[in-house]
Amino acid sequence: MARKHPKLNYRARDPETVSPDLLEVIDYRYAGKDIEITIEQPEYTSVCPMTGLPDFGKITIFYIPNRSLVELKSLKFYLLQYRNVGIFYEHLVHHILDHLVARVDPKTMTVTGEFTPRGGITTRVKAVYEKPRRR
Repeated sequence: MARKHPKLNYRARDPETVSPDLLEVIDYRYAGKDIEITIEQPEYTSVCPMTGLPDFGKITIFYIPNRSLVELKSLKFYLLQYRNVGIFYEHLVHHILDHLVARVDPKTMTVTGEFTPRGGITTRVKAVYEKPRRR
């Protein structure tokens, strides 16, 4: 007799519950002078939207600021909101990128997620934004 998998009672939060309002920006005092900023969060967690099982990984944010910088403490609390959110890796990097671009308005930004293996498969996902050039 085939054994059925038990139905999970876990309810993951919807990605839309993550508020970009937690992201604070500060003025970049050297506007016009490009710098490269790399931020790593090596302890990222969310949950699989299909199983509710935890996902772990490292989120790396690389950007060249325009006039604003993301304040790091606010970024930490922003990323913590994903802890109980059910979201696929491929959607996650775009979700974070969209929120950050809207708040920081960088010249360029890349969000990369490197996730620990699940079922023997390691996944790395990258989303890129480049500010349109004026003509």
